[in-house]
Amino acid sequence: MIIKCIIIDDEPLAISVIESFIKEFKNIEIIGTFNNPLEALPIIEQNDIDAIFLDINMPRMNGLEFLKSLQEYPQVIITTAYKEYALESYELEVLDYLVKPISFNRFLKSVNKLTARLISNKKLQPTREFKQSPHIFLKVDKKLVKILLEDILYIESLKDYIRVCTIEDNYMSHKSLSSISEELPSENFIRIHKSYTIAIDKVKSIEGNLVEIGEKRIPIGRNYAIHAKQRILNNKGNLLNKK
Repeated sequence: MIIKCIIIDDEPLAISVIESFIKEFKNIEIIGTFNNPLEALPIIEQNDIDAIFLDINMPRMNGLEFLKSLQEYPQVIITTAYKEYALESYELEVLDYLVKPISFNRFLKSVNKLTARLISNKKLQPTREFKQSPHIFLKVDKKLVKILLEDILYIESLKDYIRVCTIEDNYMSHKSLSSISEELPSENFIRIHKSYTIAIDKVKSIEGNLVEIGEKRIPIGRNYAIHAKQRILNNKGNLLNKK
């Protein structure tokens, strides 16, 4: 599955930074880069892309005004030097808002959110040439590790770190539980405690306020109990495996 995107920014350096980040992901393809939104309009109208990395303040046309002029558009990730447009951007249902200078870790979070959203919208379909299962990238030490969503059992918060426990291995990353939980499709994962997010379909049993996943018994927090149990008991199966 290839995520097709375009970059719209009037600053060549800003485009270069995003291009260098995207090169780290084999499943993202840059269809084109543009210095103003009007140049990108034909591709957007043809629905040939999945995402736009969009600057706001550009000489010929404001990025947000451009979005308002469109009847529909793909997922949008704002890349701007200005914080004050955040509220207006989210009212236009943009996926994420990145403030320059953009760090790679922050960019990685956006890519994971983008992947999860496209999976949820069923826009990412395997092709004959290139098949992949839904996944996220996690920064472990100094490298990006691809983790299949269907392999994740649960994620545990350890102060400034998280431990992602999968069927085969565990991975430590400098990240918050809230951040990684936002990047996962809500149909398949749920936070059940201030320190735990779990894969719903991996629950083997519930006993009181404990869930069993693999060999681990995980507590359900008091504030999460009612919603968590309803979601687990009403689970219809792993949506990640549905065709």
